[in-house]
Amino acid sequence: MAARFKYIIIGSGMMGAAAARHLSKWTDGVALIGPGEPDDYQRHDGVFASHYDEARITRTIDQDPVWARLANRSIERYGEIAAESGIDFYSEVGCLMVGPGRAGQPSYVGRVLDAAGRLGVETETLGHDALSNRFSYFAFQDGAEGVWEEKRAGHINPRRLVKAQVMLADRQGATLIAETVSAVSQDGAIVTVTTAEGRSYTAEKVLVAAGGFSINEALVGARLDLSVYARTIAFYEVGEGAMEELKAMPSLIWKWNEEDDGIYLLPPVRYRDGKTYVKIGGDPDDLLLPSEPEIRDWFKSGGRETTRRHLTDVMERLMPRLDLSRSSMAACVTSFTPNNYPAIAMTASDRIGVLTGGCGAAAKSSDEIGRLGAELIFHGSIIDDGYPVDFHAEYR
Repeated sequence: MAARFKYIIIGSGMMGAAAARHLSKWTDGVALIGPGEPDDYQRHDGVFASHYDEARITRTIDQDPVWARLANRSIERYGEIAAESGIDFYSEVGCLMVGPGRAGQPSYVGRVLDAAGRLGVETETLGHDALSNRFSYFAFQDGAEGVWEEKRAGHINPRRLVKAQVMLADRQGATLIAETVSAVSQDGAIVTVTTAEGRSYTAEKVLVAAGGFSINEALVGARLDLSVYARTIAFYEVGEGAMEELKAMPSLIWKWNEEDDGIYLLPPVRYRDGKTYVKIGGDPDDLLLPSEPEIRDWFKSGGRETTRRHLTDVMERLMPRLDLSRSSMAACVTSFTPNNYPAIAMTASDRIGVLTGGCGAAAKSSDEIGRLGAELIFHGSIIDDGYPVDFHAEYR
């Protein structure tokens, strides 16, 4: 029996959609299987995705050279993707990274500047007074120091980026199947993909790009060593009166001391309800989600009120003039591999690969991560020798 498709990609999120775009450039016989965004989270019994959002930070500077290359290669293609699809998703508003001032000891700001120097990224270093003058809507701690990356930084719209990737894959001949995969099995040279809708599809090779849901053993034949954490993000509606002051606001990463992880903040963005919000993230602790049912329940919960209160406390310090009375929150997840790099590798089968593990840093880099996933399933291994790591997958 011949397979219906040459390649099936499971998961139409940021990595899977990117993989489908790249793979369908190189070959025919590509299918992308994944459901759309649910209309009602609370009543939805299927899978979810963390790209159901309007803004994610993007920047070229990263202290890890692997993540820096993933980001830079992706950002280089933003314009190409937008031009070919006709979908704008990138706002180059800059990214500001702020922490305690350097005092002759290892520091966050020092590490950012070192990374920028290694990468050849043009930045501007700002002391507390300069920060206060240029970004007067922020109230940073005394002695704060900032690194301002003006070009090739800002934010992307993940929904629109995924839409663009899927549109281009479709245009290049990929088959789009809006279903939820429940199981993957292999019989000789044929891999069968079964969906919750009761249908089966066959392929010569399958790439599982299901985000945190990739921990489902029915998809990859074993339990991936992938730690999936619950994350809560908070939104604060911005009224028309505040928009003039905030119209040039950049994306922000802020550490108020060297010990804490800090927060990230997105500038005012219009959401699908027609309202404009600033968005903040940065959970004060980790909540592990060890099973697929717990991941589903987490998305349906809408987030943790304790985290929203923490983020509101941060906002009261950071933007004391902003009206915070109209707030909401949402749930998403981050998935970490043991080595903090994406898992882009074949499984025990030479016909089933895995592409997952964004490690909280993959949205901006998703196009390059997806391209590597396409290489993996097309060639049987990643042939790009530009990375000093092998992106292997580990299992429990």
